[in-house]
Amino acid sequence: MTTATTRHSERRISPVFAGILAVTAVTGWATWTGFAEQPGVAVFLFVTAAWIVSLCLHEYAHARTALHSGDISVGAKGYLTLNPLKYTHALLSIVLPVIFVIMGGIGLPGGAVFIERGRIRGRWKHSLISAAGPLTNVLFALVCTAPFWLDALDGVPNDFRFALAFLALLQVTAALLNFLPVPGLDGYGVIEPWLSYGIRRQVEPFAPFGLLFVFALLWLPAVNGVFFDVIDTILKSLGISDFETYCGQELYRFWQGSNEFCSAAP
Repeated sequence: MTTATTRHSERRISPVFAGILAVTAVTGWATWTGFAEQPGVAVFLFVTAAWIVSLCLHEYAHARTALHSGDISVGAKGYLTLNPLKYTHALLSIVLPVIFVIMGGIGLPGGAVFIERGRIRGRWKHSLISAAGPLTNVLFALVCTAPFWLDALDGVPNDFRFALAFLALLQVTAALLNFLPVPGLDGYGVIEPWLSYGIRRQVEPFAPFGLLFVFALLWLPAVNGVFFDVIDTILKSLGISDFETYCGQELYRFWQGSNEFCSAAP
């Protein structure tokens, strides 16, 4: 009885995550209806809350896949409750990604939950655990872009449409960055089980600096241009224009004042 109760509690959705979902729903409604006096504030809260939800789901996907692959310790660590405060790297998983969204509109990959890899047998399982997180971002991006590629935007208010476009941009950038085969990112975690022991030992010391290396490259204008050209191409294939993502980011940065160009959009 005690064990069953404990296991059930380990998988119960946390009030913290439920609160974030509630903020997403309320601010999404305010963005849709125009209820807020300052639309930018509603968009900011809606996109930020929805982004944190996606980060929680990203980490949950890692943990849930690990659970079914043999690591039963993830439950006791609180990873299955979707509580962002339970993650091993709360700073990397939540705080820094939100800061980067505010500063540059980039979906920063979060820090992974701690998986006891020794409990897991089979290279495919290890690869799937690493891939589960960014695949969640891909799924989230498809949900955000569905109204665009399904031509279901009739009656959708501009502010909400722009907010969805910007949120989709964040999900696509997060998925693309996470899938890079760079030590410390999930893309490397996918291929790592297939590398020789010697190569893994040589690469291991560079894992803490992989993300910093990627963002240092993105500071280079040539690399940044190519990266966002790829992002724009993906979003356009999903029915989202540069104009919509631009206006979504402008609305999100409400402290900069209203953009007349976006306000005049049909």
